[in-house]
Parts: sequence; structure tokens; C-alpha cells
Amino acid sequence: ECSKNNEVQPLIKNYEKLLNEGNYEALYDNISKKSKEYISKEEFIKRYSSIYSGIGANDIKISIGEINSKTQIPISITMNTLAGKLKFEDIKVDIVKEDKNYKINWNESLILPPMTKDDKIGVEVDKAVRGQILDRDNNKLAYDGKAYQVSIHPSVFTANKDENLPKFAEVLDVSMDKISEKIENQNPDHKIPILKISQYENEKIDLLKTIEGVIIDEVDSRVYQNSEALGCLIGYTDNITKEELEKYKGKDYNSQSKIGKSGLEQVYEDKLRARDGVHIFIKRGEEKITLAKTEPINGENIKLSIDSKLQENIYAQMNNEKGASVALHPQTGEVLAMVSSPSYNSNTKVTYITKTISNKWKESEYAHNENRFNNAYSPGSTMKLITASIGLDEKVLNPNDTIDVKGVNWQKSSNWGDYYVTRVKDPGRSVNLYDATKYSDNIYFADLAIKIGADKFIEGAKKFGIGENLEFEYPMDKSQISNNSKIESEMLLADTGYGQGEVLMTPLDVAMSYSALSNNGDIMKPRLVISENKEPKVYSKAINKENLEELISCFGAVINDEDGTGNLGKINGVNLIGKTGTAEIKKSKDDTDGSEKGWFVAVNLDEPKIAISMIIEDLNGKTAGSHVVPK
Repeated sequence: ECSKNNEVQPLIKNYEKLLNEGNYEALYDNISKKSKEYISKEEFIKRYSSIYSGIGANDIKISIGEINSKTQIPISITMNTLAGKLKFEDIKVDIVKEDKNYKINWNESLILPPMTKDDKIGVEVDKAVRGQILDRDNNKLAYDGKAYQVSIHPSVFTANKDENLPKFAEVLDVSMDKISEKIENQNPDHKIPILKISQYENEKIDLLKTIEGVIIDEVDSRVYQNSEALGCLIGYTDNITKEELEKYKGKDYNSQSKIGKSGLEQVYEDKLRARDGVHIFIKRGEEKITLAKTEPINGENIKLSIDSKLQENIYAQMNNEKGASVALHPQTGEVLAMVSSPSYNSNTKVTYITKTISNKWKESEYAHNENRFNNAYSPGSTMKLITASIGLDEKVLNPNDTIDVKGVNWQKSSNWGDYYVTRVKDPGRSVNLYDATKYSDNIYFADLAIKIGADKFIEGAKKFGIGENLEFEYPMDKSQISNNSKIESEMLLADTGYGQGEVLMTPLDVAMSYSALSNNGDIMKPRLVISENKEPKVYSKAINKENLEELISCFGAVINDEDGTGNLGKINGVNLIGKTGTAEIKKSKDDTDGSEKGWFVAVNLDEPKIAISMIIEDLNGKTAGSHVVPK
């Protein structure tokens, strides 16, 4: 029997290999002559491929039991399917020897063991619902709803093609060539699906109904709030790819699955995803014999702290310029807006993209595809709050102390060679903390950083989360004080003091830092998802209470004094404080064409309390005060 086992094993193992490859043609060569008389090659291939693809069979394993007979091999089979794992044990496979080779006497039970000749396999899917994404007021930002499938009945449509085709293409804002390609060489009596259209497009739907040969069917679809403001944040779902199926092996996805592709749809895929119920059964006459059955599991809803009206307002103000903005509540840490600009309407990603939108994306070099609110940027002068707070903490700064520097260039010592710190203008007199904050004087803060010293500066910046790991429900770039977490030169320390150098912060980090001014010096742990059991938690006691009044006065002057750099942000009756910032992105110190990014961060000290930061990526020669503040 041992030699028999050795001869048969390769036959069974090869059978297993071919099944997994879906190579049913080669599989047919392993069956006996008698079996080939029983079933033709075409029929054999058709039965295997339709049944196995229908049930989503994969990862098929065949193990051989103890062989006690010359003509029968005991095997057991396991496979993954749409309804989970199927396991069949103690199956007898008849084998025969033909021309020195062993072949299998085949019958239907080798497709799925309980099958007999006239049996059919049925698959019923009980659809589950993907979780909704809601804003703080329970407005639906993403949910399972309806869209419309637009199809064409070719013979009716083409009977008057010269009129119908241009009208159809114009209503949908798509190219005529693409539609023609889809219709050509098709059966003229079969309806041809062209594209899916969002439920918000009622006007287009009404116009399409007037064109002969156009058919409109309601279909299931993911639906998003009809706005560009939320695209980058919410993201979208789409059909799973081969690569994703491989990556998430063992997580019960199948070739029909939808999966989150970006934004929160991707970040919260595991919570949101719907797991359809599937019933796989044998149809034997009127009888249904269950092989496997799973119940549908709906995804969980996710409620965000986002205020979608605020999100829309901020997005509108940004006017499609490249940039980002984050708003939060200083006392709870709830994030009220996370905006990336330009963005996209998620509905276009699950339906179709018009020619107009496609051209707009092309012109902007697909800027909408980059999510900017989780990028870390050079904070520019918004860093000055942190430098001032550390200086006061370390008692190296007396707010009334002044520096008196002539001109706009300064260096601590001649050891700096030809490197100078530059400020925008010479105030023509000595400046104290109040003036330096209001005018955004780089020299003052560079000098202050040197007085603090590198080690104490790095430690103090950690209170504002710089260089620390931030736990947050959305993946964010990590902030840093420098590329190697050390400050090894006096020039780098000076530059870091006014937010240049190598320091990087996200818009969330900047908003959090300033929120401390409106919350007794404490920064709260930021939250994007609202859940019952989460109480607001202090993330860091960033600013000492005895320094608050001084800092509020200085950073209030930025907005409230007529000569403050943020004066255009002043709103009568609203107690705002904040800071403008310009971050220069230079390739080298001689680079005169370096792009400038503009920051503005503001905090309301009264109700409703809010801290908001905004960065515009390219000022194009304008200043942050004139260009970002009014937004």
C-alpha cells in the first residue's frame, strides 16, 4: 500500500493545485476515459467555473486519509467560500490505472461532495448595510442609498442616433466617442449599461428620460453629502482590487466586495464594513440542501464631532486654493472641521466623472487627490506662541525687556558667517514682547530661543505636543522639532524660535497649541469621533496659568491693534486672539524663488469657543495678513 500511496499522492496533489489555479482544462486530463464519456470537456469546464465562481471558492485544500484499498482513496476537502469555510470529510475517490498512469473516476461529488448528477447549486445573498458616517448633528455624510443606472437600448437609440447621441452626451457632460465605443459591436437588442448617476442629479435624469432608447434603473449605491468640502475627509468606497484581496486575505472579503479607498471610509473600514449573509445550497428538485449559511452583519455607524456647516463655510473661504484648515473646541478637544482644499465631491467617485470636472482636475494637476489637513508643515510665525510660553516658563523672558536692533538683518555673532535672521520691517525703535508679537518680529524670537537654550526649548515644545506621538482617530503626520530631534547649532535654534528651521506641525497641532489660550492654558486631547463613554481629557498643561494674561494680551494685539499683522481678522464684538505666519520653503539659503505658505490661527475667548488654524500653500507674493486672515 505504501508504494500505492506514493503513486496516488501526486495525482491528488496535482488535482488540488489545478483546482486552486482554476485550470479546469488541465484538470480534465486527470479523469478516466469512462468519465470523459460521461461528461464533455466543455461541460466539465463550465460546471466547475460557474459553480466555483458562484460560491467564491478559494484556498482549496485536499488531504488524503489512510489508504486500505487499491481502487479507492479516502480524502477530505476544505475551501473558503462566500459563506465561510466548507469542510467535507471521508469522501471516497475511485481511481483506475490507464496506460501506467492513475486517473480519477469522476462524478459530481468531486465538485461539491453532496452533489449528484442533476443537482444545481444555488447562492442567495442577504445584503447587509454599511455603517453610516454622521456629523455632530446627525446629518448623514455617508450612507447606503440609491443611485441611477443609465443604460441604452441600442436598436431604439441608434434608430435616430444623429439626434440622440449628441443630446445624451451633452446632458451627461461626457464625450460622444466614449458612448459610441460602448454601443458598437453589441447585440442591438440587449441593453447596455453606460454609467451610474447620483440621486442628486434630478435635472439630468428628467432630461435623459426624453431621449429614445435610454433606460434608467434605480440601483444600490453609497451616497455622500452633496458637497466638495467633505471629500478628502470622508473619502469613498469602490470595488475591491486583486491586490487588496491578497492584502486582506482571511478577512472574509470576496471579489464582489466594496472597500473604503480613502478618507474615513478607509480609516474606519473595519467598523463600517457590511458583511453580507450568504446561503449556499444544493437544489435537488424542489428540495434545498444547505451547505453553508451566514447571517448578514451590518456595519457600525460612526458619529463625528465635525460640524458640516462650518466645514462647508471654511472650504468656501479657501476658494479652491491649495491648503488646509482645522477647527476645534478648546474645552472638549472636539474637532469641528478638518478641511483639505481643493477637494472633490465623493459622489463623483462612486458614480461618474463629467468632462468639466475631469478638465478641472487635469488643470490643477490632480491637486484634489492630496489630503492636506494631515500634512506637517513649517509653522512659520505661529511657532512664536510656543517660544514665548517657554521663555516665560524658564524665566529668561521678561515681557517688558526690549531688544534694540537697527535694520532688518541680525546675527547673534560673527561666527554665523554670512547667515542672518531677517524680519519684515525695522520698527525704528526697541521692541518688547507685545510689539514683537504684534509685528511678528523674527529677530526678537530668534534671540529669545537662544536665551532659552536648545535642551530646554526641546523639552518646552513637547508640552505643545511637538515631537510627541499624538493619539488621534485619523492618521496624521508626526510633528517634529528637527529632523533628528536635536538642535545642534545656534543658527538652527534661532530659526526654530520663529518657526523656520526644521520644525514641522500639522494644522491640528497649530490649532491645539493656540486652543490653550482659551482653556486656562490646557490643551485637550483631540477627538474626531463622538462616543458615549469618552469624557474630555487634558492632553497637556501647556501654558502656565500665571503667563496666560500676558500671552492673551500680546496675541490679542495681533488682531485687535490696527497695526497688528492679523488686524483684517478683527470682528467687532468677538474676542479673537491669534497669529499670522509665513513659512518660507527654500531649497537653499540663496533661493529667492522659494514658495511661501501663509498661516493664520485664531481663538475665540468667548462663547462659542473655537480655535481654528488655516494654511494656504502658495501666497504668490501676498502676505498671510492680507490673504489668509480675511478668510
